[in-house]
Amino acid sequence: MSEELEPISPAAAKEMYLEARKQEVSQSTLDGYHYRLKHFIRWCEDVEAIENLNNLSGRDLQRFKTWRRDDGDLKPITLRGQLDALRIFIRWCGSIDAVEQDLHEKFEALMPQLNKTDEQSESILDIDQAQSLLEYQRKFEHASRAHVIMEILWHTGIRLGSLRSLDLEDYDGDAERLTIRHRPETDTPLKNGKEGERIVALSAEVCRSIEDWRDHNRHDVEDEYGREPLLTSRNGRMNHTSIRDAIYRITRPCYYGDDCPKSRDPDECEAGEYSGYSKCPVNVSPHDIRRGSITHFLTEDVPEKVVSDRMNVGQDVLDKHYDKRDEEVKVEQRRNYISGI
Repeated sequence: MSEELEPISPAAAKEMYLEARKQEVSQSTLDGYHYRLKHFIRWCEDVEAIENLNNLSGRDLQRFKTWRRDDGDLKPITLRGQLDALRIFIRWCGSIDAVEQDLHEKFEALMPQLNKTDEQSESILDIDQAQSLLEYQRKFEHASRAHVIMEILWHTGIRLGSLRSLDLEDYDGDAERLTIRHRPETDTPLKNGKEGERIVALSAEVCRSIEDWRDHNRHDVEDEYGREPLLTSRNGRMNHTSIRDAIYRITRPCYYGDDCPKSRDPDECEAGEYSGYSKCPVNVSPHDIRRGSITHFLTEDVPEKVVSDRMNVGQDVLDKHYDKRDEEVKVEQRRNYISGI
């Protein structure tokens, strides 16, 4: 260990890092850093008993990689993402004399090699699942908070942060649309900042669910900035975790009446309780709904430029990460455009 290094615990270094990045990135990005690094902190504290980052070595990083891969049963793309976040953190630690300055270079040999398939996430809420869920909610839970969340996410394909940012005034029932605004000064930034601002058209069905939620079930509260959120809890605006938990709960097939693909007994399944919803092996995240929504719009022959603008995603990113149509669907869609030529 270099005599120039200054002792610091892994947890303290992580908190200092997040504080340093707070003014540089959005809250959702900061939350991502926290999530990816918390496993490294857990490994340092509970597995290796590393109390001082000064002692961290390349061999330690290799042991962490193996442990994290097995502990989380991670796919190569997920493991690579977490290691890349750790690499950036370790490079920053080198800049504050917490680790050797060249330690981050050890990651070059640690990174999993990916093929084209690995680079694309396959997790998605498909059209049949979405329709089954929405049919159930429209019949049995109309205008509940979870119903409104699902209607908006599926119909608009917006990100979780955009959904959370919505206020009552952002909904225009006469024009049947939502206005998505970047308001970082009051804790609702958009992932792409001002460039993420746009107006999104709605269907009559989505408008009806929003209006019935607003008029009958919404908690009549303001957030800490005096704004009136569209999605509320008893205490104000819903937070990211609450929205994510709601999605985990309602996208379990057993919730909306479908059989469990894993043949689990709902009464004995660990995902049947509030604290276990995220452990369901077949439910999805908010981003998987976004991926499914985008794929659905593309399958219905909505032009890619329209989908790109509506969902605020570049066409190159759309093609690589969101378009989950199989090749047979694509070729038949192309046939419809060129028939008769």
